[in-house]
Amino acid sequence: TTESPLKWQTRTVSCFAKKDGYSIGSIEGRVGIQYVDAKLKDKCFSFKCHRDATTNPAEALVYSVNSITHHPVFGTFATGSNDGSFMFWDKDARQKLKSHANVGGPILSTAFNGDGKLFAYAIGYDWAQGYKGNTGSIKNTIMLHAVTEEDVKPKQ
Repeated sequence: TTESPLKWQTRTVSCFAKKDGYSIGSIEGRVGIQYVDAKLKDKCFSFKCHRDATTNPAEALVYSVNSITHHPVFGTFATGSNDGSFMFWDKDARQKLKSHANVGGPILSTAFNGDGKLFAYAIGYDWAQGYKGNTGSIKNTIMLHAVTEEDVKPKQ
């Protein structure tokens, strides 16, 4: 048992492919990288993502991280968010590998297939505004995205 490193409500948690830690995402547009072994605590960190910055960073739009999925081969990971975008990240280099623009609605769930060459994501209403916010304008959709090695391979 451990306490979340993030301040706000947890939306998703996902284990590393090597099973030595996990990622946690929250409504504040942050991801935390946590290792289980106490000896690796110095490798734990969190970062901001899925934000639309304006000229004033204090007025940035923040979107919840709804899904985190780790690549089965490279150990990199993907995040899906209410902003309708998904991004691939390298946790070891602490950098974004690739981002994909708005897909037409909140991304609720993500997954890689067994060899990591296919990425699936679900688009739909996230119920953040309750039943009154569900106007039916966002159709529940499953999308498949072919993944190239360049998209998800860690940087040297």
